[in-house]
Amino acid sequence: MDIKAVKFRTGGFYTQPFVFGGEEGPEKFDPQIRYRGSLQNYLIDTGDEVILVDTGLPAGTPEEVPDETSILYTGKDICSYMEAFAALGYKPEQVTKILLTHKHSDHSGELRSFPNAQIFVNEDEMSAPELQGIPNLVPVKFTDGAYYNFPACQKIREGITLIKAKGHTNGNSIVIVENDGLFYMIHGDITYVDEALYENKLSVVFDDLAADRETMDRVREFVRNHPTVYMGTHTPQGYENLEARRVMDLDNPVPTVFAEVDFSKQEATGKYVCSICGYVYDPAEHDGVAFEELPDDWKCPRCKQRKEKFNKA
Repeated sequence: MDIKAVKFRTGGFYTQPFVFGGEEGPEKFDPQIRYRGSLQNYLIDTGDEVILVDTGLPAGTPEEVPDETSILYTGKDICSYMEAFAALGYKPEQVTKILLTHKHSDHSGELRSFPNAQIFVNEDEMSAPELQGIPNLVPVKFTDGAYYNFPACQKIREGITLIKAKGHTNGNSIVIVENDGLFYMIHGDITYVDEALYENKLSVVFDDLAADRETMDRVREFVRNHPTVYMGTHTPQGYENLEARRVMDLDNPVPTVFAEVDFSKQEATGKYVCSICGYVYDPAEHDGVAFEELPDDWKCPRCKQRKEKFNKA
């Protein structure tokens, strides 16, 4: 079995208040501390199947233009998700299954591009706007009982398990691949950066804080008791852990490499993009109302995050 990263954005950052501030509040943390950010999803080649875990941003999603006040930045395009997928040597028709960790469009953006794939989705996400009109959705009910200390799972095939992990979204899930004595945990934004797992901190993005805490506690317990390669979507630590087959040791953190940030001015378009779900606010589609003119309590129509989660595009 071979697991590969599908890398499509690099050079981003996530500030400490964003990745640590879910329970104590972002004001308790230093906004000048910026952890490295990127975007990648994952591909599992079993030898007789090609299985994707999530499918990147939709083609055409604009890059963001961050400044010194931005609390996060998803990075610059390396290429589109589909170009990154093709660069690994595969064709869309080869994909038989897609395991969706959650609805946000940096995870679900290209689901329509894989015509032969069954798309396994936590049944609690089926009504999400991002998933409407997509064929081949398979609602997952997690009927296979417990997976170690996780109460509910669905076995996809031998060695690949989808695990219910509510919190970040109400239908959030984790994929665990067992291979060569290791547990590869491909997670749906349990953390944005590995430092948050080491420090036992929740991000400010969650649908259910209590469930998010419960899921974090279960993840940390699992990691302590099983040799786990921890693979995130939003940090290069995800693919670095994969490529090094690095087992997460909560008592011996990998030294942090902070983001190198260049705030040189780029020309903005007047559009703004939600760094959480990818929603693009275009004044032309809102009677010419500039983003800056929206009230302070305005929220993303898709994921309900506040204005500070948006960056210029």
